[in-house]
Amino acid sequence: MWLILAFVSAALLGCYDAFKKEALDGNGVIPVLFLNTLFCTLIFMPFILVSSTTGWLDNSDFHVPWAGWECHRYILLKSVIVLSSWLFGYFGMKHLPLTIVGPINATRPVMVLCGAMLVFGEHLNVWQWVGVVLAVASFFMLSRSGKKEGIDFKHDKWIYFIVLSALLGAVSGLYDKYLMAPPENGGVGLDRMLVQSWYNLYQCIMMFLVLIFLWWPNRHHTTPMHWRWSILFVSIFLSAADFIYFYALSLPGAMISIVSMIRRGSVVVSFLFGAMFFHEKNLTSKVVDLVLVLLGMIFLYIGSQ
Repeated sequence: MWLILAFVSAALLGCYDAFKKEALDGNGVIPVLFLNTLFCTLIFMPFILVSSTTGWLDNSDFHVPWAGWECHRYILLKSVIVLSSWLFGYFGMKHLPLTIVGPINATRPVMVLCGAMLVFGEHLNVWQWVGVVLAVASFFMLSRSGKKEGIDFKHDKWIYFIVLSALLGAVSGLYDKYLMAPPENGGVGLDRMLVQSWYNLYQCIMMFLVLIFLWWPNRHHTTPMHWRWSILFVSIFLSAADFIYFYALSLPGAMISIVSMIRRGSVVVSFLFGAMFFHEKNLTSKVVDLVLVLLGMIFLYIGSQ
């Protein structure tokens, strides 16, 4: 069941990336990101309020349990990690083609796997090492495709932004494993709805401060903000993708390495959007890069069985 949910989450995540690209095109990054965190918070705030004031959601998948600071400090740290990843990712997404950003983000499972090896003492087998090598090879081939569009991977700061976003996303994935794992397995054992509901609220508060103190005083000297309905759809698809993701992780036998790999399959959806709706260039060479990424994910999946 958790495998099916992981694939559903991947499809929703691909739509999220496509709407995010549309929302950011010629738009101010900071206000768009603030609105995304605000809408995500508004989606989950009713669950927090109803759970804390009534018993209507008790024993349901939408119940948000009460927790003290000993739990919320972990959620606050997750908010900082995810928001940092989003800031770098949003700026990079605005200035780069979706067919470049998607494959780079798809290397996150490799980063998660390497992080699991370093942090949790896991060892890579031959299949997993082949997957890592293919992912690295795809990155270098992608840099060659980028040069045809005037994107120099060594000197383009937006490439570094996307890579940093992917690294922080991998850190977040490893941290999710720690948060969701029961105490007897070395984790914190937090409820998934508690994490998703509150980390959105904390992100919204942090982005509001960034908006007021950094963007608002300089708004006349930066890219202006234009409302688009795609901004709302970004929040809807992200919230749905994350809800299903956390639910999948909470099921018995769920493996963060496998779920993370499947979620990166969202690159196929975002790549198709980039080709069909954004009419991006050099698709033939990028398809080869994409195939290498997907092959790497398949080898990682086989090696993780």
